Amino acid sequence: MEAFFIIATFTVPENFGANPQSMLWLLPLVAAIAIIYKATKLPVITAGKFIKETAVLFGSIIVFIIIAAFTLHVLAWLITG
Repeated sequence: MEAFFIIATFTVPENFGANPQSMLWLLPLVAAIAIIYKATKLPVITAGKFIKETAVLFGSIIVFIIIAAFTLHVLAWLITG
């Protein structure tokens, strides 16, 4: 019966808000995505190359998110006036 209560907690989304501090929750998610992606795509994993490739992918994803957020912000500003 306790398992049902635990499963039921996943039916309600967590409210993080939309302030700049809540966007910091993206960093661990992006790090996990970069690490797992590079761990599956690199043919031979050496520590130096893996860390470098993961850091480049992490930075690329963060830069893309910032550019996309800025573009959407400008677009919303233009539409709403």
